[in-house]
Amino acid sequence: MTITAAADGSALGNPGPAGWAWYVDDSCWAAGGWKHATNNQGELKAVLELFRATAHIDDDLLVLCDSQYVINSVTKWMKGWKAKGWRKGDGKPVMNLDLLKEIDEAIAGRRYRFEWVKGHVGHPLNEAADERARGAAEAFQRGRSAPAGPGFTALQSKTQPVGQARAAASGGLRTLGSSTAPALTTGRTTERAVAFAHDELFSLDDIGEDAGEDHRDRIDPHGPDAMRSGGEMHRVTLSLSAEEHGRLVSRSADRGESIEEYLRGLII
Repeated sequence: MTITAAADGSALGNPGPAGWAWYVDDSCWAAGGWKHATNNQGELKAVLELFRATAHIDDDLLVLCDSQYVINSVTKWMKGWKAKGWRKGDGKPVMNLDLLKEIDEAIAGRRYRFEWVKGHVGHPLNEAADERARGAAEAFQRGRSAPAGPGFTALQSKTQPVGQARAAASGGLRTLGSSTAPALTTGRTTERAVAFAHDELFSLDDIGEDAGEDHRDRIDPHGPDAMRSGGEMHRVTLSLSAEEHGRLVSRSADRGESIEEYLRGLII
């Protein structure tokens, strides 16, 4: 059986008020943050807390993550760093050392796998984790309490065969624009899920050890209160055909924006 969860981080200003979150579904997630941290620290903390939350469960763990820095750190570089006394190939100290050491302890003896997903393009689990991480960062920015989430609950409903887990993570779609694509139902609204073809993935070998850390300060595309005028927010639900939704996803991706940002930009 496999537990499938997304882990994500957010930093407003990067560094700045920051948050982290992992997400399985609306009844099984957790989030937190700090007054001042980087995006990479949020990404690492999300993964760490996911492993801690599932430490008592003897199941495989599939971690969906949009940070190649995190994936490479855990699966590719960590062994070499440890052998060199937690130093990189050039002899410089490894960044975010405390978090990395804690992750190293948390994954010992665990059965896990990471899968890279493209961020901010509508992937249902990634978007849910991102929303909660960003919400925690915004709460710290405003001096408010950040929702912590229910934690890991209802084990029986969170574990499923690997094939089913992968289908759930992608919304059950096979190809973008499929007329038979099912809708994804969340606790608040029903929206069209997005398929992610494997040819969108690129090899983790394409970036080196230093490249991951050089890009540790990835700017949160949402930004603090991006494009919001304050006051009461209104949720709008729009029904789209699979073809229409595919065009929406493609156009927002071409602009390097989330679907929400792209749509909001049309009315500003």
